Amino acid sequence: MRIYEVKDNKRDYMDLLFLADEQEDMIEKYLDRGSMYVLEDDGIKGECVVTDEGDGILEIRNIATIPEVHGKGYGRLLIDFIAREYSDSFTILQVGTGDSPLTIPFYEKCGFARHHVIKDFFLENYDHPIFEEGIQLKDMIYLRKNLHKTLNRQ
Repeated sequence: MRIYEVKDNKRDYMDLLFLADEQEDMIEKYLDRGSMYVLEDDGIKGECVVTDEGDGILEIRNIATIPEVHGKGYGRLLIDFIAREYSDSFTILQVGTGDSPLTIPFYEKCGFARHHVIKDFFLENYDHPIFEEGIQLKDMIYLRKNLHKTLNRQ
């Protein structure tokens, strides 16, 4: 298994990016300014895009694993890699996601805690309703993880 940064031709990975963010213009808002990492393990299994949000905050803007490997630990491996890779440069790792029974518990198991909410984010920023597990996503839930704790555990 290896995780590597993609610096050029990030749009070649749009199929993966669409797994976590269904709308291309939303991806375009962060893709060029973000750092992209791809996880390979006998083929590409997942990707992650992170951006510097200032004030020591690194944000996961997009993280996805191919459906065939959900629940196999690849998403957590990507998060752990990002936390280690950036723990010297950032103090907080944050992620924004819909209030979904799939994603919130995953991030909480990865050490994130709820931080704040942007009401009606999905309703105001997407051109179509977004559903996950039969639930329409409305609010953006932000979760945060302290990166210095990650560094100290290792």
